[in-house]
Amino acid sequence: MSFQYPEKHEKSAYIQLLILCGLALTGLMIFSLIGLVILYAMYGQAVLIDPIALASGDPKYLSGLKIFQILSSVGLFLAPPLLLPLIEGKKIKNFYDFKKTQPSLTALLILIMIFSMPFMEWTALWNQKMHFPEFLKPLEVWMKAKEAEAMRMTIVLLTVNGIGDFLVNLFMIALLPAVAEELMFRGGVQRSFNRMFGNPHVAIWLSAFIFSAIHMQFYGFLPRILLGAAFGYIYVWSGSLWYAMLAHFLNNGFAVGMAWYLQSKNLPLSGVEQTFHFQWYGYAISLAITTLFLWKFKQNTNYGKQLG
Repeated sequence: MSFQYPEKHEKSAYIQLLILCGLALTGLMIFSLIGLVILYAMYGQAVLIDPIALASGDPKYLSGLKIFQILSSVGLFLAPPLLLPLIEGKKIKNFYDFKKTQPSLTALLILIMIFSMPFMEWTALWNQKMHFPEFLKPLEVWMKAKEAEAMRMTIVLLTVNGIGDFLVNLFMIALLPAVAEELMFRGGVQRSFNRMFGNPHVAIWLSAFIFSAIHMQFYGFLPRILLGAAFGYIYVWSGSLWYAMLAHFLNNGFAVGMAWYLQSKNLPLSGVEQTFHFQWYGYAISLAITTLFLWKFKQNTNYGKQLG
């Protein structure tokens, strides 16, 4: 079975991608402007003159930083894919396939995310050991600087001082990206690529590549592209974007929960992405079990049953 989308009365896939890009740029500018107005109201012109202070880790700027981060995500990732079906004159739930979830598939998805964690940690560790030849050293230095900057920002955002901060982080880092990024990359970008090429595998991996690259964290590129591809296949097999959103939420929510736990134990937040420590066979078992559950997930969907 080929995972095809209805094309009747729709603009071409190329036009849809252009519309998505245009909406994303416009949304980012509009919501960033709204964010700057809010920051000005909160802190005065000082934060506009020295925007680096916002990400300095100073507790007084933390609320403003989180507000700006939320607004940026809404403008860049959430608003564009919500507007696209409206432009096409279609209902959002039909355009992106929000079919009702099944308890058995949901349970399998949770098991997939749990058992994949050790293997994903191994890919992250392997990715972090990446080195470039001498003539590409300037690029490596730049990438490491961007990675350090992203890590510093992540630690600032993950800082919590109570249950209120934890709930805000759960929304900002887990729920909002799960909904917005899956709508954008699996719902919007992957859908358009599939219409272009008529091949779900090409659509999935191209979308996963863009999903990983746009985060600008090069030493986490491999695990992120694998996650993006997994979300893409889950979407294709199930025919429902709910499962991809749930998987994304579980992945990010675990990091938020671990950050809260580490802080409660006065442990450094730098350990939030290095939770597991296994021998090589532990990672191999994780990969084997994850693959088994992914296969089982596929077999229990209508997609898998029709292929079988």
